[in-house]
Amino acid sequence: MDTKFDQLLEFPCFQTFKVMGVASEQLPIDVIACLQQHASGDYTPTIKPSSKGNYHSLSISVKVTSKEHMETIYTELSNLELVRVVL
Repeated sequence: MDTKFDQLLEFPCFQTFKVMGVASEQLPIDVIACLQQHASGDYTPTIKPSSKGNYHSLSISVKVTSKEHMETIYTELSNLELVRVVL
């Protein structure tokens, strides 16, 4: 992944990740477990259901320490089975 995060942000900083995935009780559990592996902390995501209820959107603020750290988190969250999009 070749991003320009290092040109746009000063590290360390807090970044809000928006994760959209299948509406399941397992989605926030999987997302938090993934974040704990890469940026341990006490996470409480904000969860919003889609209008039809098929998907959930989670917003989570994470302290990232570098461009590479941020890219790793995006990649690992995207690899989760229930996740469809990470912004």
